[in-house]
Amino acid sequence: MPCKTDVVVAHTIGIDTGKNTLHMVGLDEKGAIVLREKISRSRIAARLVNVPSCLIGIEAGMASHFVARELLALGHEVKQVPPAYAIPFRQGHKNDFRDAHAVAEAVERPSTRCVPTKTDSQLDLQACRTGTPCSKKAANLIDHSRAIADQSIPHTM
Repeated sequence: MPCKTDVVVAHTIGIDTGKNTLHMVGLDEKGAIVLREKISRSRIAARLVNVPSCLIGIEAGMASHFVARELLALGHEVKQVPPAYAIPFRQGHKNDFRDAHAVAEAVERPSTRCVPTKTDSQLDLQACRTGTPCSKKAANLIDHSRAIADQSIPHTM
């Protein structure tokens, strides 16, 4: 599943997420770097819309789920790699492009465990489980709705 970029074909793309920018590194079938680009978070879908579907690895994080859903909608195969799994593939000192390259190499390995892409509602529920006052209110609301559901379902013995 190759991706055609401006001049050459990228087989795998690795993306390192940052606060406002994303760093992309594309690898060909042999593992050579054929794409190295820094792009704003809001333009990632526009940049990859004309690229044929390929394997895209993105560094997992709370903000990466939104980007992953955008790329899945474009028809790409997207896998989110935890940063700890990409560390062994980093070569040299840490910088954003080397992190993106490490993510691209890690996502090609079949043994790398990836994070599933979550919906907005799943992320909201996950945020309410952190022990904050929001989580206590959410837990009470969930318990209350379960109690109502239990009352409305007839129990047979």
